[in-house]
Amino acid sequence: MKKLFYSLLPALLLLASCQKDDYTTGQGSGGAGHNLPERVAGRVVGAYVTYYGTSIPDPTYFTHLFYSFAELYIDVNGVYQGFKVQGDESRFQQIAALKNKFPELKICISFTNTVSNSDNSQNGGFSLLAKSEEYRAAFAEDCRDFLVKWHIDGVDLDWEFPGLTWVAGGAYDVAADVENHVKLMKKLRETLPARYSLTYAGYCKGMEAVAGGSRYIDIAAVAPYVDFVNIMTYDMDEAPSHQSALKSAGAYQDCERAVKVYMDAGMPANKLVLGIPFYGRHSFATAPLAINYKDIIKMSYPYNIDNWDEAASVPYVTYNGQYYCGYDNPKSIGIKGEWLLKLGMKGMMYWDYDGDDASGSLRKAVWTATMK
Repeated sequence: MKKLFYSLLPALLLLASCQKDDYTTGQGSGGAGHNLPERVAGRVVGAYVTYYGTSIPDPTYFTHLFYSFAELYIDVNGVYQGFKVQGDESRFQQIAALKNKFPELKICISFTNTVSNSDNSQNGGFSLLAKSEEYRAAFAEDCRDFLVKWHIDGVDLDWEFPGLTWVAGGAYDVAADVENHVKLMKKLRETLPARYSLTYAGYCKGMEAVAGGSRYIDIAAVAPYVDFVNIMTYDMDEAPSHQSALKSAGAYQDCERAVKVYMDAGMPANKLVLGIPFYGRHSFATAPLAINYKDIIKMSYPYNIDNWDEAASVPYVTYNGQYYCGYDNPKSIGIKGEWLLKLGMKGMMYWDYDGDDASGSLRKAVWTATMK
């Protein structure tokens, strides 16, 4: 969903002040016996947990876990064959087993439009699957069976995005993808019992007209079928602009404008979840592309992480005095939390869990900002 797949973003774009950060946050988890806020009913803290990650996450700091990813299997003749989780299934088994100890935790399977398993190949993806009423129905039924088998709680569709592709050879159709995405979401909602959630990873902009059709997601059309949207309010620009500014007219997009797109399109505020990066974005094309927060805080001279943009409400790293990467820290997360709760939004999610430091500084900050 996320920073792994954004190396092509510049082609799609075509398109301060500094002070020391002295913000502090609480310690401990949101559960009983700790001094972080207790869970507020109806609010969401979502953690994306990857198949290639190594840690077993602590669910006291989030309400929803999005396991990333599962991938479609489509043969060379374009026939849908089903899906599998990416990587070693034992990793998924460990994550799914968290519900034994944390029964209130909601675990969702996230689907990617790309392929990584060695026994699979990029033969169509969601563009091909969604064209077919038969395949849409088969996929929805497979999802339902998968949720029942593993005793988990929902489907998160990360097409990213109808009307375009991030990978060489990937299928897309600007004339049909956006409409077919709506049909796919509708079929999923009709097939999945009400107890299962349906969400999607949303771009920071709405549907756009392009030559021959459109791209991205028809926000208004899918609104009736989804429980909430995980808006990817990160990777919205690269250095020397901020990737996740609350407000920055100079960036390609910012959180305020992204959320406004959804609300103007008719998506209720209480179905909106704001995305927080647990990494810094340096570039989409020049190494390093991104740096995990746990590594940012270890940077030393000639790097300086103690920079703060008051107007954008985010920190940034400099290298020899020049802008190096934009990221989020507990202070910026707290400010975003105050802002989104005033709007009536549902909460926050983050990509990804393993980017946090050993103390869990960011996940604690997200919990605090969402549940206070």
